[in-house]
Amino acid sequence: MQRNKLTFARETLQGLSVGDAIGEALNYRYEEVRERADFSLFRDGTVRYTDDTEMALAIFKVLELTQSIDEDSLALAFASRFRRDPDRGYGRMARRILREISQGEPWEPLSRNAFGGGSFGNGAAMRVAPIGSYFVEDLERVVEMAERSARVTHYHAEGIAGAIAVAVAVAVATELRDQTPRLVSTKIWDEVLVRTPSGEVRDRIGVARGLETAGAADAARRLGNGSQISAPDTVPFCLWSACRCLEDYREAILSTIEVGGDCDTNAAIVGAIVAAYRGEEAIPADWLRVREPLDFRL
Repeated sequence: MQRNKLTFARETLQGLSVGDAIGEALNYRYEEVRERADFSLFRDGTVRYTDDTEMALAIFKVLELTQSIDEDSLALAFASRFRRDPDRGYGRMARRILREISQGEPWEPLSRNAFGGGSFGNGAAMRVAPIGSYFVEDLERVVEMAERSARVTHYHAEGIAGAIAVAVAVAVATELRDQTPRLVSTKIWDEVLVRTPSGEVRDRIGVARGLETAGAADAARRLGNGSQISAPDTVPFCLWSACRCLEDYREAILSTIEVGGDCDTNAAIVGAIVAAYRGEEAIPADWLRVREPLDFRL
């Protein structure tokens, strides 16, 4: 398969952003998501994405411009996008960190000292997917770049582990596009468990792998659904949901949203992994049409 790093990363970003926007739009009354998922009456470009996509766009642009992830460059990119459009649903701590970076403060002490030891929220995991597709042929590089991308705002080991797990899953899904969903899901679990650092995120991923025959609601009860906004409470369920529906983007998103929790972030992570495997053509045309255009400016 001919490799085009930016093309793969852009397709994954599309999957992330559509999942994010649809998840946010259907977040309220999520239990009725299947009855509310017809966007045919919406005008083009009217369904807004959130900070998940805003920060993923910053990662994409840094990759495009530098072919790497440098924390200083990424911190400035995050801060620039936040300063231009702060009303994207950023969490309180993220707003504080990005505001202070915009004022010239160095990112590392801000991130390291957040919450008295660094954030273990799901924010690093929600945005990391383009890294997995971009560095698809080198999983060690995926882990390194995912860790760098996380540290800018999520210095805690669990926040970093969540980003690594998602990036590795995306890389495997991209690499094995021509393989069967069963083989791909098995490889995702294998590589994620080997490469995610020890801790609660990894432990729950191990539990998730054993829930192959569970329903979505049961899996969410066992693993969490992002309602705690933490990496351990978000990433394992998202990996489970994506591996369960690798062939069907629409079903993957709907079954993810209908368990509630952090619907936009969950759907962003799941949408990125499924699009990494299936490509942009897997995204429903009506959903892609109504999502607002992506703004690639830094």
